[in-house]
Amino acid sequence: MPRPDPAAAPILRCSWAEGSELEREYHDAEWGVPSHDDVHLFEMLTLEGAQAGLSWRTILGKRDGYRRVFAGFDPARVARFDRRRVERLLADPGIVRHRGKIESTIENARRVLEVQEREGSLASLVWSFVGGSPRINRWRRAVEVPAQTVESRALSKELRRRGFRFVGPTTCYAFMQAVGLVDDHLVACFRHPQAAGSAPADRPASSGGPRDPGPRPRSRRRSR
Repeated sequence: MPRPDPAAAPILRCSWAEGSELEREYHDAEWGVPSHDDVHLFEMLTLEGAQAGLSWRTILGKRDGYRRVFAGFDPARVARFDRRRVERLLADPGIVRHRGKIESTIENARRVLEVQEREGSLASLVWSFVGGSPRINRWRRAVEVPAQTVESRALSKELRRRGFRFVGPTTCYAFMQAVGLVDDHLVACFRHPQAAGSAPADRPASSGGPRDPGPRPRSRRRSR
């Protein structure tokens, strides 16, 4: 995966990533990189749902807090959380203290376990909505990036059918962007496969280990 060279010409990025250093780092290292790791997929589904009504910068700033209180997003551990744990989480400033979002994370962990039992993995299910390979888009302007697609509506419908919560079509499209089911880097962005000269590699390990990832646009022009 290409890395910015400080001595080279100015780096061109997707416009949403220029708001803060946290967003730039996330964009450069994670957003749009294909992931087949169920723990990471569960993490990103949780964070995308948590963003509803908030900015992505806010959620990125609380990411470590989410990992701390939700057992590193291990679905088997989160699925065992009880009402007392929910009450403790509601008092923790390290996450978004919204009862519905907290309870949905626990419920979604249980649904992930069911998917793993029936389908083999969460990855198998979600990647089936793009035929198993990333969709590489070639948007030239941020306004061209959709907020939802036929595929995200289908994914949302299926996840809801299976009992998942906070998985509307717009949230699902942001999730698809985040984990590389679709690559929505603008063609001028240094991270677009066309600029790199190749398709994106599988998600790299970063300072946070193999679960580090998360994006964006949804299209980065709106807060959800």
